[in-house]
Amino acid sequence: MLRCPRRVARKPLYRNTGAEGASAALASISLRFILGNAMSSNPTPPFAEQNQSFPGLTSKMDPKPDHGENSYEGSGQLKGKRALITGGDSGIGAAVAIAFAREGADVAIAYLPPEQEDAEEISALIEAAGVKTLLLPGDISEAGRPQKIIDEVVSSFGGIDILVNNAAYQAWLPNFEDITMDEWRRHFDVNVHAAMELTLVAVPHMGSGGSVLFTSSVNSKHPMPTLIPYSATKATLANLTLGLSQALTGKGIRVNAVLPGPIWTPFIPAGMDAESVASFGSQSPMGRPGQPAELASAYVMLASDKASFTTGALVTVAGGMPIF
Repeated sequence: MLRCPRRVARKPLYRNTGAEGASAALASISLRFILGNAMSSNPTPPFAEQNQSFPGLTSKMDPKPDHGENSYEGSGQLKGKRALITGGDSGIGAAVAIAFAREGADVAIAYLPPEQEDAEEISALIEAAGVKTLLLPGDISEAGRPQKIIDEVVSSFGGIDILVNNAAYQAWLPNFEDITMDEWRRHFDVNVHAAMELTLVAVPHMGSGGSVLFTSSVNSKHPMPTLIPYSATKATLANLTLGLSQALTGKGIRVNAVLPGPIWTPFIPAGMDAESVASFGSQSPMGRPGQPAELASAYVMLASDKASFTTGALVTVAGGMPIF
């Protein structure tokens, strides 16, 4: 026999009359107002049309990105860990570097020489957290550079526990004819080959509990026709995460990736046309790009021992954009 669920009278969340009901209603409205303000307090497009040459600098951006300099508070989740973050001078990498340091990790950052100004600012914030910092200028795609980077980290910190493969190259290619094999190779050399080489040389120095993180992208699942090489590399990193997570489980090393959506970093004016920069982030449900600081907690969680059963995860942080 088909049974229908019995209707149960529900009590209203708050009464419609009386001082108590009015207070509850006001509190509910106030909460919605506060949450709305929290979302709208971040910069929203349209932004000033702006461009930079690659790799771009934080100081030239308008508005300046928020890396959590004045907001991130640590709680010791990474105390005693030793981390390397490529592209740790600006954008997502900088926010992760600040967060890791305030969680108690020693932090080394690899970056391109033109980004020295940004790197020194982030290094000062790492030092202010009371942990060790190491600056590693250079091109990670150069032959032998990944080995030298890992050697310096191990020599300075005594080992490595966390590797964040975050550095990337992106070129805006509006027409199919703009894609050259030189551009294709440069994307893969920086975004994939260097990341894989760093992983290969870092893993032998990691013990059980080690963590490898990749910065992939929502473009891995929703490629843009103007970013075909970039999107292809990010899809490769997502696939690599799934494969490596299985290969390294026996060593006690976890491998995960974060898939950012539209995030306001120097990557944007350095890798898109000025018109696209002006409207950047408007397509997200929140109507704005995310700030680097808004991703840091995802990396902290994945790197911490609290996530000991989390490996092979592709964590999307895209402001509500549906990514499948």
